[in-house]
Amino acid sequence: MNKRKMEFYVGLFVIIGLLCAGYLFVVLGEINFIKDKRYPVHAFFTSVSGLKTGASVEMAGVEIGTVSNVSIDKERLLAKVEFSIDKNIKLSDDIIASVKTSGIIGQKYIDILPGGSDIMLEPGEEIELTESSLDLESLVRKFIFNKDEK
Repeated sequence: MNKRKMEFYVGLFVIIGLLCAGYLFVVLGEINFIKDKRYPVHAFFTSVSGLKTGASVEMAGVEIGTVSNVSIDKERLLAKVEFSIDKNIKLSDDIIASVKTSGIIGQKYIDILPGGSDIMLEPGEEIELTESSLDLESLVRKFIFNKDEK
């Protein structure tokens, strides 16, 4: 093989490798080039211990979005959780958002219980009804110390 053909094949191989690597970055990194696929909503919780950014938001066991931000609201002194919900899913204003754990010691996620209202949440609106996560450590502590008092 002459040198020119070999350089062509090496260059072609490098280009194909770069395209494959770029594709993997987009797919595995879940990079969205079109941001209009989701809309934001938020909710306030008294406790979201263990909930992380990127956790799933599920309804009836099906993922409908992700947690985009977890922060503390300085005015209310509550945990503010922001969600990105698929545009195809319309949430009514009387839904209940709960922090749940998958399995016994699994990851935390947000579970949405559907409501019956005809009024739908608009992008950026607040989910009013929330249930915070169950704190197992405090339950064990109460069980242990209450048992000693008896």
